[in-house]
Amino acid sequence: MPRRPPFLIALIIIAIVAAIGSGVHEWRSRHIAKPPARTGEAFTGRPRVVDGDSLELAGHRVRLFGIDAPEGRQDCRDARGRVYACGRDARDALAQAIGGQSVSCTPVGESYNRDVAVCTANGRDLSEAMVRSGHALELRQHSRGRYSDAEREARNARRGLWAGDFERPSQWRQEHMR
Repeated sequence: MPRRPPFLIALIIIAIVAAIGSGVHEWRSRHIAKPPARTGEAFTGRPRVVDGDSLELAGHRVRLFGIDAPEGRQDCRDARGRVYACGRDARDALAQAIGGQSVSCTPVGESYNRDVAVCTANGRDLSEAMVRSGHALELRQHSRGRYSDAEREARNARRGLWAGDFERPSQWRQEHMR
């Protein structure tokens, strides 16, 4: 086998190290949550509540930023162990938090062809309202702890989901929505 010149070997080693370094940088940028950035113009209107963390507003399908609420068909158990429709309750809680008011949403990203947005009604962050009432869970990997105090308060007061037993919505989706 012919001997490769040392320059060529060094060049190959540098290329391999650069490729590995680039891959590590890309992996870190995907797995370390960044604060929400305004990626679009805010839109406002009267929403249609789809479920506990989704709206249709001004022609946009919107997922509320930083939270996960039970799915529409999801059931949970209350403090007495009785089954109840927690997905329906979450949807109703979001409608109540909106209270017939106009909603303003500022997109911060996109997921499954929906805008992920920080939405407010009458100046009130709807994601925070849902977590504080116990009808949604914080998604820390996205929210970077923005709703941690609200979730801790709901858990300690045993509000909403925290009053009984529930399956995390992400787990429920894996088992029931294949």
